[in-house]
Amino acid sequence: MDKSFFMENRTSLINRIDGDSILILFSGSPIHRSADGNYPFLVNRNFYYLTGLEEEDIILIIRKGQDKIEEELFINQADPLLEKWVGKKYTREEARNISGISKIGWRESFQQRLINILNEYDYKNIYLDLGIMDWNIQDHKALGFSQGIIQRFPYLGIKNAYPILRDLRTIKRPEEIVKIKKAIEITSKGIESILREIKAGLKEYQLEAVFNFTIKFEGARDNAFDPIVASGENATILHYVENQEVVKEGDLVLFDIGADYEHYCGDISRTFPVSRKFSPRQKILYNIVLKAQEEVIKAIKPGLHFSKLNEIAKNSLAEGCMEIGLIKEKEELSNYYYHGVSHYLGLDTHDIGNRNRVLEPGMVITVEPGLYIEEESIGIRIEDDILVTENGCDILSKDIPKTIEEIERIMEYD
Repeated sequence: MDKSFFMENRTSLINRIDGDSILILFSGSPIHRSADGNYPFLVNRNFYYLTGLEEEDIILIIRKGQDKIEEELFINQADPLLEKWVGKKYTREEARNISGISKIGWRESFQQRLINILNEYDYKNIYLDLGIMDWNIQDHKALGFSQGIIQRFPYLGIKNAYPILRDLRTIKRPEEIVKIKKAIEITSKGIESILREIKAGLKEYQLEAVFNFTIKFEGARDNAFDPIVASGENATILHYVENQEVVKEGDLVLFDIGADYEHYCGDISRTFPVSRKFSPRQKILYNIVLKAQEEVIKAIKPGLHFSKLNEIAKNSLAEGCMEIGLIKEKEELSNYYYHGVSHYLGLDTHDIGNRNRVLEPGMVITVEPGLYIEEESIGIRIEDDILVTENGCDILSKDIPKTIEEIERIMEYD
């Protein structure tokens, strides 16, 4: 992304926060794994959205006074000896060129700088990214920092920047849609490689390895999330990620996979027959899921409430299941379908966004109905990535085969 993208994102944020306020955001810190090793560092996506910087332990301050805006970054000071082991840190010039922020200080000076700022101007509020997904979270940097602010500066109000960032990120800018399309394109190539290799006797992780090699070869940073390669009964477990079982003749294999391209995610689910042909029963169930997905996609347009998507999916799935005698009443569908049909997609696979709202142009969402029939060892999910447009929607993953005829034709050829 060009620095203008991040500068414009900051402007949009600044326009939504109160005057006489300070916003402080943290890039995050690596999580300790064991001994002297850490898990791979993932930058806080809200921080990245505003700065374009990907390094750990960087801090952003934005000050909004009554008559001017000031932005500062606090980066890690270079340690030549440490850099021989772990690589170079951003220089001031690099941080300026990426973020468009001209004032750069060292992270070690952040606390004293904040004290000086608060002494030189009568700020009323501090905005922090206080989005919390788990009550028991222990290492939420902004939450811990807020406690220090309350103790040292009790006159300041603490405000949550997360809802503002959530709403900004929900509507994708053209540059973001380009990245998402590329992530989906790479994901598609990974799926093509799986179709060529799938056969009975392989381990699920071997099929995962085929996908992983292909997407990295094609330019992905990594997987957008832990790949699901679930054969037979494993496919009835929604977030099965062990991927250790042998793929058996006659089974279906459910793939829920996606590539990360420059931090933007693809998220595609497909279900393929190991035998390269669907059985009659598998065809019936597969087409029920496919019909539900098609009905949801057909309904997508601006003004439709997000919750309506799952209602459409459930009604279609229930009707199909009742027709074949799998269930007698619509309420019984919950035995075989027990998740929502959609989520936002972007810098995160399950991207932040308020689902209690209507669809708007620029949203990117998934559509992923499924059926999970444990007694038949059959799990089927079909997922595509959808851009809401002015007049309806655009299926960003439309080139990835999903009808029975397309899948069998390709698998037979390969």
